[in-house]
Amino acid sequence: MQITGSAVSLTVADVAASADFLQKHFGFAEQMAADGFVSLGREDAGMNVVYLRRGIEVLPEDVRDQCAAGLILAFVVTDLAGEEARLRGEGVRITMPLREEPWGENLFQVTDPNGVVIQLVEWVQQ
Repeated sequence: MQITGSAVSLTVADVAASADFLQKHFGFAEQMAADGFVSLGREDAGMNVVYLRRGIEVLPEDVRDQCAAGLILAFVVTDLAGEEARLRGEGVRITMPLREEPWGENLFQVTDPNGVVIQLVEWVQQ
């Protein structure tokens, strides 16, 4: 097997709200869209983020009405403190403040309009 691309697909109530949030605050661009679906990408992300509208028929029937929950969409970045300041300046509410974990991970979190947790991470150099 050869993997030629990667994506994470999240089911949300309001596709446009999550897509707008990721585009406005994280620099993603729309690559494909249709009714109830959008795929967003960035050259440096190494993956696409796909939002599907809750109830869309492309999903298996037993999970169509579920929304993304209990997951974290994490991006490893440089200048984590600068990113936190930028997002605060853009009016984004920081839902978990900047912190350092004992295993060497610095991080903070924001939450998009559909409740999707987005975590920015910077690894501490030892």
